[in-house]
Amino acid sequence: MKTLKILHMYADMLDLYGDSGNMEIIEYRCKMRGIGCEIYRYSVDSEMPDFSLYDLIYIGGGADLEQQHIADDLLKCRNGIEKAYKEGVFLFLICGGYQLMGKYYRDADGNKIPGLGLFDYYTVAPESRKKRCIGNIVIRTEMTGKPVDVVGFENHGGQTRGVKTPFGKVLYGSGNCSKSESEGYFEKNVIATYLHGPCLAKNPEISDYMIAYCMNRGADSLQELASLDDKLEMECRKVMISRLLNKKK
Repeated sequence: MKTLKILHMYADMLDLYGDSGNMEIIEYRCKMRGIGCEIYRYSVDSEMPDFSLYDLIYIGGGADLEQQHIADDLLKCRNGIEKAYKEGVFLFLICGGYQLMGKYYRDADGNKIPGLGLFDYYTVAPESRKKRCIGNIVIRTEMTGKPVDVVGFENHGGQTRGVKTPFGKVLYGSGNCSKSESEGYFEKNVIATYLHGPCLAKNPEISDYMIAYCMNRGADSLQELASLDDKLEMECRKVMISRLLNKKK
């Protein structure tokens, strides 16, 4: 059976609200199915890897300062990441990682941090740091071909605009911009979102979508993932979503 190879980028600097826990969850869900999972790390001044050798590249969230610290180094990785993305390597991007794959991020002080420009969206923070999108959020995504309600926590000042293929429709919370109708960015091998939490702890379907994609990429025949007992996660999420959507009424 194929071993899943993951590159976790800037884990020492981009780890807001337990974002690194997303990797623990993927590793656990692979282990429960007997799937090998190897997680490698890359950070500033590490030896440049061959990004195409991995099945999934993960970048978590960070504040403006952390994004500034990694921006120059990330630009050095652009060609390798773009090549991997075009070859079908999965990109999983949270908050700061999401923003830096767009054209640019302009912070509250007017500093423009260049993004990799893999996607056409861009992010601008309001001048007032008090204007932030903070709180629980519920979105409805159809990444699996059917509606799945996803819950998480958002805390971002940046307003992301120009997203053509969002990850989901906002049912509660802000999303890409203050009171936006959509959240995140999505392609078959890209999930970019503001959802912290870590979001995979509350939404096993996202984990399994990525695991299945990575396991089947380049395979001659599709491999179905063995089912896991997600009853507790599903019940907890159901209660949380019901509470939030009833609160909205």
